[in-house]
Amino acid sequence: MARTVAVIGGGISGLAAAWELSRSGADVEVTVLEGSDRLGGKLRLEDVGGVRIDVGAESVLTRRPEAMTLFEELGVASLTTHPAPVGASIVSRGARWPMPKGTVMGVPSDPESVRGLLDDDEVRRLVDEVVDGRTEHDLSVGDLVDTRLGPAVTDRLVEPLLAGVYAGHAREISVEQAVPVLAAAAREGRKLTDVAREAVAAAASGPMAALPVFATLVGGLGTLPEVLRARLTEAGVALRSGSVVRELARDGAGWVVSTGPTTAVLRERFDDVVLATPAAPTSRLLRHVAPAAAEALAGLEYASMAIITLALDGPVLQVLDGSGFLVPPTEPLTIKASTFSSVKWPWLADAHPDRTYLRASVGRHREEASLQRSDDELVEVAVADLRAVLGDALPEPVATHVQRWGGGLPQYAVGHRTRLAPTRDLPPGLALCGAAYDGVGIPACIASGRAAARALLTRRTSAGTVLG
Repeated sequence: MARTVAVIGGGISGLAAAWELSRSGADVEVTVLEGSDRLGGKLRLEDVGGVRIDVGAESVLTRRPEAMTLFEELGVASLTTHPAPVGASIVSRGARWPMPKGTVMGVPSDPESVRGLLDDDEVRRLVDEVVDGRTEHDLSVGDLVDTRLGPAVTDRLVEPLLAGVYAGHAREISVEQAVPVLAAAAREGRKLTDVAREAVAAAASGPMAALPVFATLVGGLGTLPEVLRARLTEAGVALRSGSVVRELARDGAGWVVSTGPTTAVLRERFDDVVLATPAAPTSRLLRHVAPAAAEALAGLEYASMAIITLALDGPVLQVLDGSGFLVPPTEPLTIKASTFSSVKWPWLADAHPDRTYLRASVGRHREEASLQRSDDELVEVAVADLRAVLGDALPEPVATHVQRWGGGLPQYAVGHRTRLAPTRDLPPGLALCGAAYDGVGIPACIASGRAAARALLTRRTSAGTVLG
């Protein structure tokens, strides 16, 4: 008799878990329960000026294999496409400076590469890195860089890059979790600049060196959940949106999952459960079945953000001379970044040559005030900030879209890995996955989902239950 598995959460982590289970060869029946009205989580397409365009995550890191492998398995590898070979920039002291090449999360391998973006005194402080012994404990990325290279490196290089990944603050984010190569340097008592130089050299000569760093799919990364939906349905996986899970309870060797409105609760029994939901709902569901894990997850904070997409009439303007720019928090701007989508992604420009798309992001951890504006106000702020950086020649958009991601990005605070240790000790038949644990990028989430599925299958097999 087939074992039944519930995957709670239909973002990319949950869909990856379901995909792994469906391909395992084991005799399993998989049901995905998604609380919202759609699958895909932070992968989302919306119509902006008559064009479906990404309003969430738009690319994957190719140096991690998980997303590219999934593209192959789904039969969409031929649709893989890469950014145009144009550089990005960083806004510093009101001007745009080319993004330095050869950095590790903003830590330069060559101090001269950041001269101009940093002033002479700040470059001199960077060059005079002093290593004062070894650091055995976790600390924030910003505190480590401040001490070693000076606060200007943190403020103008590290902060904008980390904000792009976590929408957080460098002086609060765990170096062990976010930039392990710098954490290793701290433990070994080595210079950060030396380690950055070695890491850059290794990446340039490694097996992935010939690949562009990022990739997406023609049509947008938001097409990935649509492809997964079709393939999972073909594989017999039941996909149920609008199914809010209210309770998880032990039932002998299995689990009872309760969904639906309080006036008509549906209780279903499953042999195994994968929880692919954010920390807060996961904590609530674990409260009675894994209280230590629930408590650990209850303390995990999230950042909210918004992505404002603008459509301009006509071909790409000359001022959009790169893939976009990042904004350090030291600058008097509300937006933290902008992507010139029609420049960055040739497939988009080729498909829509008479329309130019760009987007801006707003919101950092504990800076919700910047989001307490109407959609129209956020568009006005984004356009004003873009003109402050690019000049007043930027025309009025002909179409706009505001996508709010409330509680969208988990914050890996100092000690994150240790704090979440209880989540790795769970009752049999239960597994967790998602951005809360070991990486917020799409490849990391895919890896997390597939690992959770394998853990369930392995645990059941080793316990003496033959699957398949």
